[in-house]
Amino acid sequence: MADYDLIVWDERLVTGIDKIDEQHQILINLFNEANTQLTADNSAEFLEYITRDLLSYALYHFETEEQLMQQYGYVEDANAHIQQHRSFSAKVVAVRNAIKAGVLISREELLSFLNRWLIDHILNTDKRLAAFLLASKDYLAKQGS
Repeated sequence: MADYDLIVWDERLVTGIDKIDEQHQILINLFNEANTQLTADNSAEFLEYITRDLLSYALYHFETEEQLMQQYGYVEDANAHIQQHRSFSAKVVAVRNAIKAGVLISREELLSFLNRWLIDHILNTDKRLAAFLLASKDYLAKQGS
């Protein structure tokens, strides 16, 4: 019942940072799973399950990126990048709180938000971080050891 195409992992999404790419693939799999399993009339319990898993893994992923930023001195876009992470997390928490209060998000609204945010964040924000890391002698030296 996919209104949205499943996201296919391809070269345009590759950042070149293995750890980030592996985690992005898991996030995309979570999106694709939600895309195929959500229906127009999901229960609150199922929506909670989907958003809990998504938020849990996203927070883990954000922590990975933010550790890399700190470890390698990424300051250029760091505040905006971190703010995007916080904004995403706040939106998912708001959705989860609404679900708990009995206000269910529509399948279309949830998938639209996730699709737009995930693709835009990878193609723009995460690619800038990756370019910085790949240009960092410290990062490259650590990968070689």
